Amino acid sequence: MKTSVPGPRSQELTKQLGDIQNVGAINFFCNYDESRGNYLVDVDGNRMLDIYTQISSIPIGYNHPALIKLMSDPSSLSTLVNRPALGILPPENFPDKLTESLLSVAPSGMARVQTMACGSCSNENAYKAMFIWYRNKERGYNNPSEEDLSSCMVNQVPGCPDLSILSFMGAFHGRTMGCLATTHSKAIHKLDVPSFDWPIAPFPKLQYPLEEFTRENAQEEARCLEEVEDLIVKWRQKGKPVAGIVIEPIQAEGGDNHASPDFFRNLRNIARKHGCAFHVDEVQTGGGNTGKLWAHEHWGMDDPADIVSFSKKLLTGGYYHRDEFQADKPYRIFNTWMGDPSKNLLLAEVLNVIRRENLLEEVTRSGKALLNGLYELQAQFPGLLSRARGQGTFCAIDICDDATRSSILLKARDKGVLLGGCGDRSIRFRPSLVFKDYHVHIFLNIFSEVLAHHK
Repeated sequence: MKTSVPGPRSQELTKQLGDIQNVGAINFFCNYDESRGNYLVDVDGNRMLDIYTQISSIPIGYNHPALIKLMSDPSSLSTLVNRPALGILPPENFPDKLTESLLSVAPSGMARVQTMACGSCSNENAYKAMFIWYRNKERGYNNPSEEDLSSCMVNQVPGCPDLSILSFMGAFHGRTMGCLATTHSKAIHKLDVPSFDWPIAPFPKLQYPLEEFTRENAQEEARCLEEVEDLIVKWRQKGKPVAGIVIEPIQAEGGDNHASPDFFRNLRNIARKHGCAFHVDEVQTGGGNTGKLWAHEHWGMDDPADIVSFSKKLLTGGYYHRDEFQADKPYRIFNTWMGDPSKNLLLAEVLNVIRRENLLEEVTRSGKALLNGLYELQAQFPGLLSRARGQGTFCAIDICDDATRSSILLKARDKGVLLGGCGDRSIRFRPSLVFKDYHVHIFLNIFSEVLAHHK
């Protein structure tokens, strides 16, 4: 570390950008040319161990040689230079590239994928797919009526039906209108934006350590599942039937909130029982950081979902879906770009690296070391730390309060470790898949020093 962060050059650039955009969320400016692997370099020459990785979106570290080589290949140039409108004019190799990348890691029971540009538009269009599926079922798969067609043009029923999506407190699914109606993690995300009258169920609040609260946690999950069923019935009686349920395998932005595989299996059954679609949002949990490519694989189900959305570590956005959620007509799920072929190109190579270097096994190993280290630190600093939890390297720990968390994050950053917060007072760990045992120990030593000097 050469300066405190942000350093003078970062401050200068923040001021410059502040004349153009809101810069309230900017931490510092980066030198991506000099960044390598798990280390991010800023414009002041500070080199930091990055355990937040651009909000969990860097799969195999900065400037991975395999990706540099791929992008230097002249045959990749056309894909980089020409961005097609994929819905109408896809390139010749598009089906092959989808098969090689996204379909090679498709969730169980799914052979179809729809690419999108980001997490929010992936979820937003997945919601539309659920609504279209539900209404087609209601119509008996007949064509829409003249009344359907005319009323939808003025935002009225029956063309714009009073359907709903059930979501969970603490959830984060994105910032577009439908997604925001299912997002309940921070007030600032939602303030001043009109929303929908859709049901919100409680997400289980587990007590830790898990092995000491088996009975209490089972009761808590049963309570939440009962509430889900009650809400589905209540909204049906209100004339706003629940077309789909959306949930994250681990609530990330909302505080790294976990539930047991049994909870998710039972929730899947409730959705099936009530004729609701079941949408698993893997935007942050997908891509390998739980030790499996998809976090829902930990549930051990052959039929885990109707829709699985993704983005971040998968580099492109989109959603997988069961056959019946395919839109019945063109232009219903559509936008200009519908994703970006250059990201599929990168993803195919990322998946090759994951397989070649056995990175999922690496994540399981380093995740175990990380979680054990967090357990030791919370025993050492019981007044500061609690509720260490995680799966793979997708870990978190609670700090005694928000102000202390902010102070610890800044002190760690000045010592060369980048971390992120989530929920009311948690620190989340989101390293890339090339984060190894020795990086864990570098982090634990620095974090221990920060905690020991905290006042």
